[in-house]
Amino acid sequence: MAGKASEYHHGDMDIHEQQATFHLVMGITKWGSLIIAALLLFLTLWFCTPAGFLSGLISGAIVLILGILLLRSRSDSAH
Repeated sequence: MAGKASEYHHGDMDIHEQQATFHLVMGITKWGSLIIAALLLFLTLWFCTPAGFLSGLISGAIVLILGILLLRSRSDSAH
């Protein structure tokens, strides 16, 4: 009982849309995680410690700035 030959040929499909979706999801995950981490640090220091608002704001801003510097995209020539 041989089945009908498939019209699919491995490697012939255009995957640009799938690549774009993958990069979008990874970007949202990366930047969203950074924002949540900075916000969580700020709120924790502000409400749960005697450090207060200003210390929490400065610490959150430092984490956010360092995260942006470390997580930004680099050129493809480095790979």
